[in-house]
Amino acid sequence: MKDIPLYEIRKIKDLRDMLHQSVMLYQDKTVFMIKKIKGEPYTNISFKQYGDDVDAFGTALTQLVGHKSRIAILAETRYEWYVSYLGITNGSGTAVPLDKELPRQEIASLLNRSMADCLIYSSSKQSVVDAIAGDIPSVKYFICMDDVPQSSNARSFTGMLEEGIRLLAEGNRDFLDAKIDPEDMTVLLFTSGTTDKAKAVMLSHHNICANLEGMCSMVYIGPDDVFLSVLPIHHTYECTCGFLCQVYRGSIVAQCEGLRYITKNMQESGVTVILVVPLMLEMFHRAIMKKAKADKSATRKFMFGMNLSRNLRRIGIDKRRSLFKAVHENFGGHLRLIISGGAGIDPKILTDMQDMGILCIQGYGLTECAPILALNRDVDFNNKSAGLPLPGVEVKIIDKDENGIGEICGKGPNVMLGYYENTEATAGAIDADGFYHTGDLGYVDKDNFVIITGRKKNVIISKNGKNIFPEEIESLLSRSQFVTESLVTGNDDGKGDIIVTAAIFPNMEAVCAQLGENPDPALVQKLIDEEVRKVNQQMVSYKHVRKVVLRDSEFDKTTSKKIKRVYK
Repeated sequence: MKDIPLYEIRKIKDLRDMLHQSVMLYQDKTVFMIKKIKGEPYTNISFKQYGDDVDAFGTALTQLVGHKSRIAILAETRYEWYVSYLGITNGSGTAVPLDKELPRQEIASLLNRSMADCLIYSSSKQSVVDAIAGDIPSVKYFICMDDVPQSSNARSFTGMLEEGIRLLAEGNRDFLDAKIDPEDMTVLLFTSGTTDKAKAVMLSHHNICANLEGMCSMVYIGPDDVFLSVLPIHHTYECTCGFLCQVYRGSIVAQCEGLRYITKNMQESGVTVILVVPLMLEMFHRAIMKKAKADKSATRKFMFGMNLSRNLRRIGIDKRRSLFKAVHENFGGHLRLIISGGAGIDPKILTDMQDMGILCIQGYGLTECAPILALNRDVDFNNKSAGLPLPGVEVKIIDKDENGIGEICGKGPNVMLGYYENTEATAGAIDADGFYHTGDLGYVDKDNFVIITGRKKNVIISKNGKNIFPEEIESLLSRSQFVTESLVTGNDDGKGDIIVTAAIFPNMEAVCAQLGENPDPALVQKLIDEEVRKVNQQMVSYKHVRKVVLRDSEFDKTTSKKIKRVYK
C-alpha cells in the first residue's frame, strides 16, 4: 500500500469560522466570477465583498426570522444563492436547498415537510411561488433574489442587503455573534432518489467541515484554481465540492451560463478544475474522439500521438499538452483536473483523458455522507475504483458473497445526523456501531481502494443464485460507439428463469455513419445485437444479455442526470 503524505489543510470548526478565515487570508482576491447578464463578460466578486454580503444579508435575515429558523432556497446557481446559503447557516439557521426543476406540487410538499419559515427564490420561479403560496402555511416570509413588483408581499434581496448594512452600522450583532453548535442540524437536504419518496437528510456544520478537510487533504485545490460550476447547486455534491470547497481553499467559482455554453465559459474563465457527472465526461470524450477520428489521416495522427505520449512518459518526458494542444485549447487551455461523481464511469474514458494530459479522477459519495465517502487522489488513483476512504472514515464490507462482494458501509464524522422525522429509516440506515449502510455493493482491494460493483436493489439474481450487476453490463455496453444509453434489467420468462434484458438508446449519428441515412430498423437492430454479442463474449454465460430492446428516445433522468430505474 502506498504511503503518500496528505496535503496540508487548515482546521475549521464550522462554516462561519471557515468563511472568516478565508476572508482574512484572501481579502481582495476573486472568489466568484458571475454573469450579471448572459453573454456579457464576467464580473468579479472578492472574498471581502462576499464576506460583507453574507454578514449583511445574514443580519437582516436573522432580524426578520430569528434564530433556529428553516429557510428554503429555490433558484438556479447564482451569486445570491451563495450569499443566502452561508447567510442562513452562519446565523444558526437551517438551510433547505430545493431542486428548482421539481414540479410545483412537489416543491410545496417539501416546503411543508421541512416546516420552512421563509423561502428565498429567483424571479424565474415566481409563477411557481404564486401558484403554491396558498398551500404552504408554514412559510411566513418570501425573499426574491430580483426586483419584485409592488403588488408582491415578497421582500427583495437587495433590500435585505441594504437593511443588513444599516443594522450592522447601528451595532447589531445578532448574526455575527449567533451561537453555532457544530453538531446541530444546519442543512436539510432532500435526496434525489430515483424511485422512493425523497428522504430528508440532516447534516451539521461538523459533517460538512469534516468533508471539506478530508477531500482537500487528498486532492490539491489551491488559490490559483478556477472551477466552472456546471452542476445543480442544490445538490450536495456541487454545494460542498463546487462551492464551499473553493471558499475554503481560496479558489474561484465561475458561473456557467448553461450546458450549451460550457466550452465558451471554459475559455472565458480560464478554468483549471471542473466537477462533472459521468454523462458529461462521456460527452466530452465522445466529442474529442469524433474529431480525432474524423478520417483516416486524423486517426493515424491521433493514435501516433497517443502512442508517442505513452512511450515518452515511460522515460520521464511529458509532452501531452503540446501533442494534444487542440484538445487543451478547446477546454480553455488551463484545465488540469476533472472530477467525476454521482455514478461510476468507464475506466477507459478516464485513461484516455489522462493520456491526453487532463487528469480525470472519480469519487464516491452520498447525500448522507455530506457527500464524499471515498475519493481517488491526484497522486494515487485507480481508474477502476471509486477511490480511497477519506481520512477519518472507515469503510467495511458486510454480508459478502463467495466473491467477497457485499454491502459497502461507512463510518466517520461526515455521516449524517439521520433522516428528519424518520427514526425508522435512520435506524435502518445507521447501525448500532455508527456505520451507514450505503445500499451499494462492492469490495475493498489490497490497496484499500473501494471498488463498486452495483446497487443492492438493482442486483439481478439468476435461477442458480448467481448475482448479476446491471451496472457492469451497462458500463461495457457504453463503450460501443453505437450505444448512447442503456438500462439492464432481469425479467421473469414465466418458466422459472430470468432473462437479462438490455433496453438501449442507440447513438443514431454513429449508426447512420455506419449504415447510411434513414437506415432500415431491422439493420439497426442487427447492428446493436452484434454490439451486445461482443459484450457477452467478455462475460461469463449467466450474465449474458439475451434480449435487446431498442428505444427511440433517451431515458428519463433525475436532475442529477441519473437514469430513473423503475422498481415493482
